[in-house]
Amino acid sequence: MTVTYQFEYPERLRCAFIGAGGHSYRNVYPTFQYAPVELVAVCDVQLERAQTYARGFGAPAAYDDHREMLARERPDAVFIVTSYTAEGDVQATALAEDCLRAGAHVWMEKPTAAGIVQLDRLQAVAEETGLTVMTGLKKIFTPAMEKVKAILSTPEFGTASSISVRYPQSLPAPDARSDDVAMIGFLDHIFHPGAILTYLMGPVRRLSYEWEPRTGSSVSSLQFESGAVGTLHLAAGSATGAPLERVEVIGSGANVVVENGVRMTYYRAGAELPYGRSASFITGDDVAPLHWEPEFSLGQLYNKNLFYLGYVPEVVHFCESVLAGKPPEKGTLADVREILKLYELYRRLPAGKPATIEPRS
Repeated sequence: MTVTYQFEYPERLRCAFIGAGGHSYRNVYPTFQYAPVELVAVCDVQLERAQTYARGFGAPAAYDDHREMLARERPDAVFIVTSYTAEGDVQATALAEDCLRAGAHVWMEKPTAAGIVQLDRLQAVAEETGLTVMTGLKKIFTPAMEKVKAILSTPEFGTASSISVRYPQSLPAPDARSDDVAMIGFLDHIFHPGAILTYLMGPVRRLSYEWEPRTGSSVSSLQFESGAVGTLHLAAGSATGAPLERVEVIGSGANVVVENGVRMTYYRAGAELPYGRSASFITGDDVAPLHWEPEFSLGQLYNKNLFYLGYVPEVVHFCESVLAGKPPEKGTLADVREILKLYELYRRLPAGKPATIEPRS
């Protein structure tokens, strides 16, 4: 992937931004250096923060009322990175509806909505206006996950038969799961492993789990629509300084592993090490494992977190999709729906009891 800098794009979207928080300052606004974006305005409930971000990121206007901004600026697209209401609802859902009705495409940070009902409402507005809504599912835009997806599509790997995903997240106690506020942390983070699972393996159709009450950790058994199986280990209680994630997919005599988001090993099919007769563990070069890991000494783009965490790729994909007049391929409302099905199932399903997730009719 060769990067185009913002000023090199021959055509750019006039974009506004709703939200001036720490996450967007670190991880979203800076992506515009590498995307076809002309930032025209920033909006935040605190006008002073909006003005500070506008100055810092080159926008000529700042607002504390998003409706006024939409009416005056008439942006092509709006980026939304906000928080939750006091009741535990996702602020961005209603904001996205307002942006669509004002004629703007929407990129919004996850979570897209607090449930299927809210997602249905947003999707209805998107279909009514014919505009794009894309969610920032950064995990499926990382170079590592995109490479895993490519490997899974090769004949040499074979059909993916199972997957294991580890992510450090606590599931609240059963009596707290009906409380939207208590579930904010789980909603916020289930989007990450949920996106990986459905991107690599397709929709989950059966799930059961065991839950540990001291930390809230859990291990889920999954069956996918394809017939493949998997586990999701929500490893609450793990060390803060430890690598957070691990993903492994098994094919036919082959497997691929991603650790810490950047260390990737593809164990290729075809190696022969007869038991009791193999004097060396070294396999032939044509079937030897392949390993990728970025270096962090040079000032390369690939070792900046905006790239290896997927932020720049997802923003560029959204902008280029809108400019081309075609829907995005990833981060769609259909992708979000499968993740929210998992979320809602965890909210209502007792530990140890399997349940089936029905496809959308």
